[in-house]
Amino acid sequence: MEITASMVKDLRDKTGAGMMDCKKALNETKGDMEAAIDWLRKSGAMKAAKKASRAAADGLVGVSVAGNTGVLVEVNAETDFVARNDEFKAFVKSAADIALREGGDLSKLLAAPHAGSTVQQVLTELVAKIGENMSVRRTVALSVNPGVVASYIHNASGPELGNIGVLVALKSTADAAKLMPLAKQIAMHVAAKAPLALSVEQLDKAVIEREYAVQKDIALQSGKPEAVVEKMMEGRMRKYYEDVVLLQQAFIMDESLSIAKLVEKAGKDFGAPVEIEGFVRFKVGEGIEKGGDDFADEVAKMAGTKG
Repeated sequence: MEITASMVKDLRDKTGAGMMDCKKALNETKGDMEAAIDWLRKSGAMKAAKKASRAAADGLVGVSVAGNTGVLVEVNAETDFVARNDEFKAFVKSAADIALREGGDLSKLLAAPHAGSTVQQVLTELVAKIGENMSVRRTVALSVNPGVVASYIHNASGPELGNIGVLVALKSTADAAKLMPLAKQIAMHVAAKAPLALSVEQLDKAVIEREYAVQKDIALQSGKPEAVVEKMMEGRMRKYYEDVVLLQQAFIMDESLSIAKLVEKAGKDFGAPVEIEGFVRFKVGEGIEKGGDDFADEVAKMAGTKG
């Protein structure tokens, strides 16, 4: 009997096991759905230990904010199939709420009580049930006093869940009701523009040195004398800072204003100085190398649609 992709998906929906385990179970049982379910139960195919070596580069970022403190949590899975799973979403949201209580400390978060067990144990059980490697990759907290912390989620897949999460802290004695909309706008800007640092002073010196060397080499290729090139470098680096430093970036909603000018103007409008205390931006999977065989490719192969 031919094992189709729809049969594999049906078995996955019924059992929560991984796609490839479901395909194998159906092959072993010649397409008998009930027998395949029993085969999965007997084989232990859902055990988390078998999944640990697979790259988890998809997933979700969860956010939780209370008062003037916020946290981000990134929980990874192997595929976007899992990122759309309601149980996975619920886990990420609860992890964010617990991380808020634990001050954005990853080790404390994993050891924290959750659903009669710990966060780590609940995740391990979820790995076994769904059949994919998952991990709580990182978490961070951002606080300010006085002032507000605002959050923004891009590509939201549920309340306070998405593939990019941002926190922005504005320090000010101004009315929080005025500060919050501004903080949210800046958080949206950070999601879109992905600044590397708040200010030039906070930018990694190694990053600056590397960019300076690249820009100088490009300028020297013009054939101009090195003395002339050195004078050009100030302008070249200024443009670079305008690309990667938050305070020097042009505000996405009004490019006539830099973020620094936007905040300065807000301070005058609100009747109290306003400054950006800090920001954090998490994007799902950034810096994680995906495996050579993408899971979506495997599904396509089963369906016979991959070129």
